[in-house]
Amino acid sequence: MRRPPIIDAHCHAGLGDGFTGPWDTDASLGKYRQRAVEAGIDRTVLLAPLTSDYRSANQAVGAMVTAEPRRYLGFAFVNPVTDRGRVGAMVDEARAWGACGIKVHWRDGRITREVAEVALRRDLPILYDPAGDTATVEMAATSYPGVAWIIPHLSSFSDDWKAQIAFVDQLVRLPNLFTDTAGVRYFDVLADAVRRAGPDKVLFGSDGPFLHPLVEISKIHALHLPPADAALVLGGNLLRLTRSARRSAPPYLAATQNRRYAR
Repeated sequence: MRRPPIIDAHCHAGLGDGFTGPWDTDASLGKYRQRAVEAGIDRTVLLAPLTSDYRSANQAVGAMVTAEPRRYLGFAFVNPVTDRGRVGAMVDEARAWGACGIKVHWRDGRITREVAEVALRRDLPILYDPAGDTATVEMAATSYPGVAWIIPHLSSFSDDWKAQIAFVDQLVRLPNLFTDTAGVRYFDVLADAVRRAGPDKVLFGSDGPFLHPLVEISKIHALHLPPADAALVLGGNLLRLTRSARRSAPPYLAATQNRRYAR
């Protein structure tokens, strides 16, 4: 029997123009590709790095997705401030190459009603990094219960333990709230999130190419989950949350979806 697919739900790809760190300078996939193979990853969700021009960056991600559609999925990155008034148009443009979600990062600005409305109308999940701002997460998730909100890093890449603990409580309570495991170093908090909220609320993500996917996936293996639960975390949840978007992908892209990934 073929094993369930392993999907990295969080990996950046492309070049940025900020030059303050790898996250807005260079997210080339050269090393990541081999590391993903070593980690047993079958497919990866690509996101642009932080940049001043997400339209162009999304096009670059789209080129990678269309070149290798069985290896890559993609999310459309938008800036809630500088892209105000054109978020819908940008997402629709990215949908043309198969984007199956929206990404927003706190460095660009807080999530906005415009972004949430676009996601709701197009049935797309939002991957929103709030930098530990759990109050905004609460308002967004409760205001838009029809949107699947994926909050990476248990809400804080900077290891804000208090924010992560508070976020786990939200994860348990709010049915449309999800998280990914990228960069989470407080292992017991991650284990508690899976135990209390359930394996159907947690997605494996590496935050590659900046973090090593083999290191990141080892945390999932260390949870010692039953096979069915591990399959959810390692790919099943991502497939479920993007199902509608993937089914409405362009015909040329949808044609590449074999049974293994058509869930």
